[in-house]
Amino acid sequence: QVQLVESGGGLVQPGESLRLSCAASSRNTFFFNDVAWYRQAPGKERAWVATHSVNRERSYADSVKGRFRIDRDDHGNTAYLDMNNLNTEDTATYYCNLIHLGVWGQGTLVTVSS
Repeated sequence: QVQLVESGGGLVQPGESLRLSCAASSRNTFFFNDVAWYRQAPGKERAWVATHSVNRERSYADSVKGRFRIDRDDHGNTAYLDMNNLNTEDTATYYCNLIHLGVWGQGTLVTVSS
């Protein structure tokens, strides 16, 4: 079964940017599977952030629309979440997910703090 590994999390200040990556263990994974990013803030339930479909349609939660962008590389092996103008409410562990396969990564922690 394909596995996902997220990376790119860290500590940033409000207003800064960060790029998260989600690497798949199998080639061309994101050419054949819709991928989503979720996040879970401390003490809260996991929440959907964005989706990238196999035909390159993108959708976003209202809370990140206009600030975040989801994408994949040309080889279909890595998905990205570009996050701009971060604020403290974006602090969470971020997970990528293959929607129809039900596969999750282990998560990467993003902390936004001054």
